[in-house]
Amino acid sequence: MQQLFILLAAIVVLVILILRKLHPFLALLLVSIALGIALQMPLPKIISTLQNGIGSTLAQLAPIIALGAIFGGILERSGAITAITKMLVSRFGNAHIKWAALLVGFVVGIPLFYNAGFVLLVPLVFTLSAMSGTPLVVIAISMMAALSVTHGLLPPHPSPVALAGIFKADIGKTMFYGLCIALPAAIIAGPIFARTLHRIVVPAAPIISPTKISEQKLPGSGLSFLIALLPVFIIGISHVLVVLFSSNSQFANVFTFTGDPLVALLLSVFAALFFLGTKLGFTTSSLMEDATKSVSSVAMIMLIIAAGGAFKQVLVDSGIGTIIAEKANHLALSPLVLGWLIAALIRLALGSATVAGLTAAGIVLPLIQSSGASPELMVLAVGAGSLFGSHVNDTGFWMFKEYFNLTMKQTFLSWSLMEIIVSICGLIGVLICNQFL
Repeated sequence: MQQLFILLAAIVVLVILILRKLHPFLALLLVSIALGIALQMPLPKIISTLQNGIGSTLAQLAPIIALGAIFGGILERSGAITAITKMLVSRFGNAHIKWAALLVGFVVGIPLFYNAGFVLLVPLVFTLSAMSGTPLVVIAISMMAALSVTHGLLPPHPSPVALAGIFKADIGKTMFYGLCIALPAAIIAGPIFARTLHRIVVPAAPIISPTKISEQKLPGSGLSFLIALLPVFIIGISHVLVVLFSSNSQFANVFTFTGDPLVALLLSVFAALFFLGTKLGFTTSSLMEDATKSVSSVAMIMLIIAAGGAFKQVLVDSGIGTIIAEKANHLALSPLVLGWLIAALIRLALGSATVAGLTAAGIVLPLIQSSGASPELMVLAVGAGSLFGSHVNDTGFWMFKEYFNLTMKQTFLSWSLMEIIVSICGLIGVLICNQFL
């Protein structure tokens, strides 16, 4: 029990440090060292544990995050995102504008990281609201619900990829299960929940405009849609082909190679450079300039994830994870529910979905070995828990409030409730999937 109290104290200290505005990267490293000392790990062992945790996390994750940022930057700079948006809006019309907003959020959310996607979609929310006469918050929630689930549940976003590495989950299966869970969750937390928000009326707020591209230079909507979803197609098709050619090791190895997120994203980046660059008259240098800025914007995310990996490794190497697994085995909770619950509690305390997911993963990691739980569903359960109940300690809460000019009460009743619904729907989806595996 002493080790569990030490872990609880470490989490409390981590919360206090972050609430005191110490950067999560520094807070996680400091608490990881203190936790190792408190658990009586030899000092040289603590250093090697931190290095192993950071190294193993970044080795798999850093190239994927960087390529994902480059890919998203190319899509935004070339106008592919704008073309996709125009196509979806024209197809749905004003009567079903919430559903168009949902699909736009989903399509944009898969290739773009959360903050970049959020800022990119803000002007569209105002435009759609003005065009259709639909309340601003209704459009915003419909769109941001989709953006939120892709951020928490779908590779190649940093948190799901990092969790997949920790739990040693198959990326292709994680993406497939994630899509099956994310779509219903986004529909319920987006357009369906948004029906209750028609009474929230806000005054006009400044509109943040994305890159302006003339109508003549916009790429075709079909091409844009295909390129945006190319990583998903490559990974999904490759994993299907691996199963089909399992008897032929040569072909299976080829498709295992192309189905790796690193290779899939690399192929997608070059496809985007060719079809959205050379073919349409954009210079590679202009596309890569914005892509480089996108990489810079996610550099700090990589550092936080690396420090989260160090914290996880301390839990593993100290043996405290095994103790937690033994205690958890006496509880009547499924490891999927326990992982979701721990991530949700840390999310409420810290605000950061990424930190909540990585911290919870380190705590529940031994449960996979002892319970036989699906690693892929553990990724999604913890990811869903990490989205729970965004409030004043989360930057997403303030971005939503300020961009859409809401009061605190309005933000709690719209944004915070939407995140709670997304998280609970995610858990329900995981438990349903678990019944069929």
